[in-house]
Amino acid sequence: MKKRLIIFALLLSSFRLSAQPSIQWQQCLGGTESETAQDIQQTNDGGFIVVGFTTSNNGDVSGNHGGGDWWVVKINAIGDIQWQRTLGGSSTETANSVSQTIDGGYIVAGQTFSNNGDVSNNHGDWDYWVVKLNYLGQMEWQKTLGGSNPDYAYSVRQTTNGSYIVAGYSSSTDGDITQNIGYSDVWLVKLDSVGEIEWDKSYGGINGADRAFSIQLTKDGGYIFAGETNSSDGDVEGHHGNDDCWVVKLDSNGDLEWQRALGGIGSDRGWGVVQTSDEGYAMVGYAGSLDGDITGWQGYYDYWVVKLSASGVLEWQKTLGGSDEDWGRSICQTVDDGYAVVGITRSMDGDVLVNHGQDVWAVKLDSTGNCCGKNTRRHGC
Repeated sequence: MKKRLIIFALLLSSFRLSAQPSIQWQQCLGGTESETAQDIQQTNDGGFIVVGFTTSNNGDVSGNHGGGDWWVVKINAIGDIQWQRTLGGSSTETANSVSQTIDGGYIVAGQTFSNNGDVSNNHGDWDYWVVKLNYLGQMEWQKTLGGSNPDYAYSVRQTTNGSYIVAGYSSSTDGDITQNIGYSDVWLVKLDSVGEIEWDKSYGGINGADRAFSIQLTKDGGYIFAGETNSSDGDVEGHHGNDDCWVVKLDSNGDLEWQRALGGIGSDRGWGVVQTSDEGYAMVGYAGSLDGDITGWQGYYDYWVVKLSASGVLEWQKTLGGSDEDWGRSICQTVDDGYAVVGITRSMDGDVLVNHGQDVWAVKLDSTGNCCGKNTRRHGC
């Protein structure tokens, strides 16, 4: 079945206590095959940069190298394409994260299975692939990172000194990986301004799978990442069983300051994390548990929003969703000190008023995690 990339722009000023967000514009982008969007960021000119995956080579897409390519699309403030680039080789690539850089260009991270075309020096299997583009989308440099086993990059950010931090997970014990704790580890790589490795660090336990899906810079010059852990040893303390959300605070050198395993006996995963105005942290993901740290679970998977203090103490948590699958993917703090969260829902009940099948679902919460507006049924709405 053909899938196209769909971009929505919401009128965020109406995402207030009593109003529903309204669509300002929407765009479907792609070709006759399949496209998936993984990340979108607003750019300095008021437009947007979108990254994901394409198997097309027609319509809005040109230059496909074969298999599936990264697709990087720059659109203006009303959603019109300014330029697009397909990046990759003859195998498969997926872009997961993009950030605009200090010089007006872009840093993109994901993974590659290729070793030709735009990709060079693959270590074997899937590698982290990090690409620096200029403001027109032309490649300035690219770097494959990893070892002989699968390595997946999910998040990249530029630091204040112009270097880059990349987060994901690795199951390799060789190549660029200097330490493997066991099985699959969270793997962080610090790159300089031209993509050379400054340091790499692994985090996790011995027998379980540990993964990072987002990383952010913190005000003290360190980092915060969110993901999941299946470990109960090594760097992981307080594991509840099965998969837990895992939030880890690091200093500027990547040394662990504190960590929190959050969840219950079911399967729980952290996706997005942000530092808050009180220097604490807010995370969104999903909860498949009805015990432990989780209350209010409605069935299957729910959005799970967690507020932590600056030292990682749990302050409050909220579940949002219905009886089907609801996955929270991204969170930001709003100007009124509340939170906007977005992800995917398949529910047609509970907090979800209208569903077309599998929908993007955006929810506005106040500063204490209670919902705002008319898009949900409970928590004081």
